[in-house]
Amino acid sequence: MSELAKLLETWEPVIGLEVHVQLATKSKAFSPSAVEFGAPPNSLTDPLVLGMPGTLPSFNRAALELALKLGIATESKIRARSRFARKQYFYPDLPKGYQISQYDEPLCEDGHVDLIHGGAVKRVRLERIHLEEDAGKNTHVGQFSHVDLNRAGVPLVEVVSAPEIGSAEEAAEFMRALHRLVRWLEISEADMEKGQMRCDANVSVRLRGEDRLGTRTELKNINSFRFVQNAVENEILRQIRIIEGGGRIIRETRLWDADAGTSASMRSKEEANDYRYFPDPDLPPLVVDGAVMANILRGLPELPSARFQRYVTEGLSPDDARTLIGERALAEFYDATCKATPGRSSKTIANWLLTELLGALNAAGKDITESPMAPATLSELVRLVEDGTISGKIGKEVFAESFKTGEAPAAIVERRGVQQISDEAVLTAIIDKIVTANPKQATEYANGKDGLFGFFVGQVMKQTQGRANPVMTSDLLHKRLGR
Repeated sequence: MSELAKLLETWEPVIGLEVHVQLATKSKAFSPSAVEFGAPPNSLTDPLVLGMPGTLPSFNRAALELALKLGIATESKIRARSRFARKQYFYPDLPKGYQISQYDEPLCEDGHVDLIHGGAVKRVRLERIHLEEDAGKNTHVGQFSHVDLNRAGVPLVEVVSAPEIGSAEEAAEFMRALHRLVRWLEISEADMEKGQMRCDANVSVRLRGEDRLGTRTELKNINSFRFVQNAVENEILRQIRIIEGGGRIIRETRLWDADAGTSASMRSKEEANDYRYFPDPDLPPLVVDGAVMANILRGLPELPSARFQRYVTEGLSPDDARTLIGERALAEFYDATCKATPGRSSKTIANWLLTELLGALNAAGKDITESPMAPATLSELVRLVEDGTISGKIGKEVFAESFKTGEAPAAIVERRGVQQISDEAVLTAIIDKIVTANPKQATEYANGKDGLFGFFVGQVMKQTQGRANPVMTSDLLHKRLGR
């Protein structure tokens, strides 16, 4: 048992996450500058981004619609009238001297994110989802610091969970669930390597059975699922060691160093009053009308957690169901294949899709949206195997040829003459001939030498060039050999 696992028998972590998600708009939150990754430094700016006097912000309606989509999908309460505020701090990547955000009147409150943990769906409450703009990016090289303001003003939503995540593993799973959801809804690409989704983790510990929360620290700007888990585990262990050693936890912001596997103190943790929030005088209240809400509701697809539960109910394993909902396009490909193959085993369809098709796509460097094999084609192949027209082994050969050439599976089977032999009379005649030709092996099998059964199966397959129906062959051999 690891040190942390042993300590967690006595101590309980309490974790809340603040996740920043970049919204997939073409322009910035309050100005017309373009949103684009990898552009030359400071090429996507304008007088408002640069904080020039006399500039007035104008909010991007597309950002509102994307944020509302997330709010509705998480079953949040949507505020009909919300407000922007100025969050004031001074740093080189924020030329205005303040960030436009939402404070006491956020757009969305009291929603939830469903994460899949241990093969089941767990619901984690959200305190709020609010809109804000991003800051620029500081890069430090030796004695010099560089500021790139291309990212300044990019629209974000900040998703704030309730402090009820109970482990580092669960924290990472929350991030995966939110990442899957925003990509599913096409709210964001959420490319964590590009900084389009970032996480701050608030961590505290308390003795098991206690109700009072411990002093929390904030881990800043974590940009991968693995780093979230590692950083939170490290912080839980650090806090328990300090408390058990007679020390106390200081409320502070810490920076996670993924390479070193440790965190370091950045600064004491700010409170809301440190930012001197007040309503932005240049922006009117944000009013959400019923027509916008109705339009978004009409366009919402079945959500990942609901689809996961449906797949498990329909007979898939939790692991297969979870893999299928990893990407919306993959889930929709599976559903389309099932629809084209009514009455067939969902497990069989999932197996062909996840094993054969995804394997072939990975080898070709393609994703499911680039598949040369359509759902109807995969459906045709599954029907041929399940009907007994071809064996599973032949099915894999037919699949490979169809994937490569685009030829229909049924046409390949007909052209190659690889239909499975399922005629009982034909198989009985072949088996009689083989048993008659091998009396010694038949007698030894009858006397208890069970391993010889495989010999007879092999002889049948050899005679039929692998085309004998294996289930029927086995039944007929048992009947002919007497056991």
